[in-house]
Amino acid sequence: MTTKRPVVVLELPEKLVLGRAQLFFREVEGFLKADRPRLVFDFSDVTQVDSAGIEVLLNCMEEAMKRNGDLKLAAIPPGPAVVLALTQVDRLFEIFENASDAADSFHHFPLHAFQGAQQPWNEHPTAGS
Repeated sequence: MTTKRPVVVLELPEKLVLGRAQLFFREVEGFLKADRPRLVFDFSDVTQVDSAGIEVLLNCMEEAMKRNGDLKLAAIPPGPAVVLALTQVDRLFEIFENASDAADSFHHFPLHAFQGAQQPWNEHPTAGS
């Protein structure tokens, strides 16, 4: 039996900066403590991110992963995208053009999981094996 777990889409505040970032973390903490949380952070309205905001994103990802969940980012405007790229945090998250695509991605097996994967059933034995 399989069931579709809910995906929670949360809109981030306009400024994910010191003070506001910690308040945001307290607001989403309940969602992060669920069994296998599946979250999308919608950046549509975000205009500014600082180191405190980056830290909160990483803390949220850590909490979700502790519970076998996942956190994806969506709709990141150019300014915040630069900050995520400069800090290389963008490499740690799956990022989508919009929140709907991010939410839908939880219901599909990612194609990139197959790229570069070896297929042992298709391999030819090599000499000495």
